[in-house]
Amino acid sequence: MDLLWNIPFITVAVLIIIGLYAVLARRNLIKIVIGISIIENGVNLFLITLGYRAGGLAPIYTSLPEGTSIPSGMVAPIPQALTLTSIVIGVAVLALMLSLVMHIYKHYNTLDPRRIRRLKE
Repeated sequence: MDLLWNIPFITVAVLIIIGLYAVLARRNLIKIVIGISIIENGVNLFLITLGYRAGGLAPIYTSLPEGTSIPSGMVAPIPQALTLTSIVIGVAVLALMLSLVMHIYKHYNTLDPRRIRRLKE
């Protein structure tokens, strides 16, 4: 039963390792951008996994008076809000990175970072 509980965390580790491999070992700017996106998805899955509670209810509507803490049957909404914010920021950053890659390709006619460095000198 412990293995089933750890599957999301194992998936997070695998996603981050795959993303790091793509960023560090690949010599193509688009593959590097894809690696950064995979790392971001791993972090988002980590945030959602931290906020998971077995049998928990979504805190969409309650009739609790203000200042009352979250009841034991409800899931904390903070990880969900952080993940949603992270997704929105990630889309903007991905669009910016891809536009930079397009401009680099137009200017240098290559996507290899090593060749770009050599062309600068």
